[in-house]
Amino acid sequence: MSTPSSYDPIAEMYHTLWADWYLPAAMPALDRLFFARVPAGSEVLDVCCGSGHVTKELIRRGYRVTGVDASEGLIAIAKREMPNGDWRVGDARHLHLNARYAAALSTFDSLNHVLTPEELQQIFQGVRGALQPGGLFAFDMNLDEAYRADMRRWTVDVNDTTVSLVRGSYEPSSKKACTELIWFVRNERDDLWRQYRSAVEQRSYTQTEILSALEKTGFREIECMTAEEAGMTAELAFGRIFITTRA
Repeated sequence: MSTPSSYDPIAEMYHTLWADWYLPAAMPALDRLFFARVPAGSEVLDVCCGSGHVTKELIRRGYRVTGVDASEGLIAIAKREMPNGDWRVGDARHLHLNARYAAALSTFDSLNHVLTPEELQQIFQGVRGALQPGGLFAFDMNLDEAYRADMRRWTVDVNDTTVSLVRGSYEPSSKKACTELIWFVRNERDDLWRQYRSAVEQRSYTQTEILSALEKTGFREIECMTAEEAGMTAELAFGRIFITTRA
């Protein structure tokens, strides 16, 4: 039995709030670093795919995609939205896949959810093992400055049936970040509101730590650039890097 994910209680909130946030900002970077390098029709692994915001674009472009995420709630939404997709509930630290993929992708700072350098290296090892020789791996991660810019400010979204509150905090000494999420949903049958809440942890890594972990697992042709250099737009680019490498 899998361990519940911190995203499970607020899966619908996550899917709704961030449906049109990351992908439009990241599209120029993904076009340059991934789509231009991986032919349509290729088999692609989407690591930490969430509810499938980016996976949907991969499928739209003709890739044959396997989406893996630790959250049963997010995978359930992905299956609901794209029932013909290949969706797997699984911990990225322990990838066990029979297929070998032409490319792998991990977006929206998903790998920052891994809280130790050893576990980050485990993910890289698993991804490399799932790739064909020479297969491309592209991903983004947040550095320290990204978390320092978003500390203890509530962001509130209100409509007729839901109220969403999100607040980030960060401890530079431990490099640990926490996003607190509270979601109120109105039941239309009895007009009562139900509360859901969760706290999602992340960790910042230095560029040196990330590149070292890739090298230790045998990745080569490593390229690293800031999100701005990659072409990403909006505030999501601040403190973010994109990395591409080959198995």
